[in-house]
Amino acid sequence: MNALFPLMAVLIWSMNSVVSKVSATAIDPAAISFYRWALALLVLTPFILPAVVRNWQTVRAYWWKLMILGLLGMVLYQSLAYYAAHSVSALFMGILTSLIPLLTVVISIFVLSVAPTVGIILGGLVSLSGLVWLVSSGQPALLLEHGIGKGELLMFGASASYALYGVLTKRWAIPLANWQSIYVQILFGVALMLPNFLLTENVQLNSDNLPLVLFAGIPASILAPYLWVQGVMRLGANTTSMFMNLAPVFTAIIAVLFLHEHLQTYHLIGGGITLLGVILSQRLPIPLSHKKKQSAPIETALQHASVSDATNSR
Repeated sequence: MNALFPLMAVLIWSMNSVVSKVSATAIDPAAISFYRWALALLVLTPFILPAVVRNWQTVRAYWWKLMILGLLGMVLYQSLAYYAAHSVSALFMGILTSLIPLLTVVISIFVLSVAPTVGIILGGLVSLSGLVWLVSSGQPALLLEHGIGKGELLMFGASASYALYGVLTKRWAIPLANWQSIYVQILFGVALMLPNFLLTENVQLNSDNLPLVLFAGIPASILAPYLWVQGVMRLGANTTSMFMNLAPVFTAIIAVLFLHEHLQTYHLIGGGITLLGVILSQRLPIPLSHKKKQSAPIETALQHASVSDATNSR
């Protein structure tokens, strides 16, 4: 029964990948990015603002770190994903999102000075080969002629931004409760997105795009993180993180059923190889060096990748 918490969280985030794709033709990326977090901020304010006010001295001391986290997690990750949705499929978005745990640990090697493992090296190479197959539609030689598309680069940048967000959250260890920290980050995120929102010509809400904003702002931004935290509390970070591997599967099923996207052979091969690399990085914490306990930091980073997923949304 406890498994339902992370399972439902991953399902909601997978649905949100499809919502992101649908939004590409219904609302400007700048508009849905702003409305989404403004709505989440509005809903959370009665519950979180009093505690934030009580801890105002801590907020003042760490404001610039909270602003950077808001920039990475709310502004860059979400906005780049919405812009990428204009030229890549929901299937591709789901697969790239599944790379976040691997990217988190790779960045941790440089930012947190954690020890690399066999799993990270092998998993990284395997995932890279899967991505090459996926991006090239099963014809890697075409990449030499045409290069990587703008949408693919934007989606990779979105995933990398979120991975860096998770690593910096671990490095800085801001002494605020998770929801208080996220609330302030959302506040900064909304402020940072406001200029682009005001410069966008068509930001009108209508019957076509309002349901997309509501889903992104409440289930994806509030309910799913809550369910994920409950999963971590009941099952532990390591077990809960395994459920994130279901995200590309759920996204593919929803995209095929509701968007009528075509699941091609290269999706199955490239996506499967990419996911295999992520799993290898999680399941092979064998240190490259034989020094004792050298793999512990990598395991810690993997656990944090799971926990940080709960403090933001997909």
